[in-house]
Amino acid sequence: MKSLQEISLDGVWHNNPALVQLLGLCPLLAVTSSVVNALGLGLATLLVLVGSNCAVSLLRDYVPAAVRLPTFVIIIASFVTCAELLMQAFTYELYTILGIFIPLIVTNCSILGRADAFASKHPLLPSFVDGFMMGLGFLLVLLILGAMRELLGQGTLFDNMQLLFGAEAASWKWVLIEDYSFLFMILPPGAFFGMGILIALKNLVDAEIKRRQIPVQAPIADRRVRVTG
Repeated sequence: MKSLQEISLDGVWHNNPALVQLLGLCPLLAVTSSVVNALGLGLATLLVLVGSNCAVSLLRDYVPAAVRLPTFVIIIASFVTCAELLMQAFTYELYTILGIFIPLIVTNCSILGRADAFASKHPLLPSFVDGFMMGLGFLLVLLILGAMRELLGQGTLFDNMQLLFGAEAASWKWVLIEDYSFLFMILPPGAFFGMGILIALKNLVDAEIKRRQIPVQAPIADRRVRVTG
């Protein structure tokens, strides 16, 4: 079984659900027009991943194989409902902005995939770490993409953070470019562009790490033996 450190690195980097598995791209590309939207969806997804992984791990010995996947979907849907109710109670305006993409977390393949491939085969602690780190990896990609699109599309950062953190967060807004708008980055095509840049950067970093890990072999000395008759 993998160590907790290996599970953590898989979730954040080596097997990141957004950059490597390319799962959950529909909500990722649709709502990351700003940091607050990305953070709201990312936290909801993180909550569902952790909760479903823990529940599946605890029930893994009691669920018959014939109904395993339907059971996992019901568990995931239950946690998505919890996330919806929490957002309706505390961040209703942000919930209305994210709209259908909150209930669509149920169909996120990365969540069902972790439940089936990992949580159903491992104890509680590794399953919790796997769910948390996979959710964190997805959240970080959402935040980076949201920050990139908000900055290049509107010239601001952390706009409308009061939707998530209350009225005092309205002062967190950074205006980096006054009266600026670049529609391409605000619309979904800008999300494809930004996602391509992030994937390319990750591939470059992986290639550089792999290059540095290749041991440098010392040159073999040219030995010549003189034979005289």
